[in-house]
Amino acid sequence: MGKGQWAEASVGAVVILIAAVFLVYSLTVGGTVRPHGYEVRAKFGQVGSLTPGAAVSVAGVKIGAVSSIKLDPKTFLAATTLDLDPAVPLPSDSTAKIVSDGLTGASRVVIEPGGATDTIKPGGEIENTQGAVDLFGLISQFLRPQAPAGESRAGGPPAKSDGD
Repeated sequence: MGKGQWAEASVGAVVILIAAVFLVYSLTVGGTVRPHGYEVRAKFGQVGSLTPGAAVSVAGVKIGAVSSIKLDPKTFLAATTLDLDPAVPLPSDSTAKIVSDGLTGASRVVIEPGGATDTIKPGGEIENTQGAVDLFGLISQFLRPQAPAGESRAGGPPAKSDGD
């Protein structure tokens, strides 16, 4: 092997090593490679753009991730499973909310701890939930309000019938 080939092989090996270090770092810091905590369930009327893998946080600190989202065929609610850090026991009266990080941001679950002395057990359920808010639906209602009862869409009084 010539001197130029050794230099190319060495640079290639260094690039592969650096890529491997970045991969391990990103998986560890990103929360993908971590021991599983305890799972709790929460049912929401609307999950919006929430996806498995979304963050679960308390006071802005990530304490877990959404592990699954399925439709409950009996209640027609979105049944989510949350994988939480075992070092963070949540009070049994905690509230789970789905929030968005902005108009284009990803959705996440925010848990507001309650004041109960007992905690949610592994496999338990967060009873108090608030689903995702449809921002575009709210904006469209504001821009195009519904006509009050008894008025036409043109804004005038209702048309009189012949029998009046």
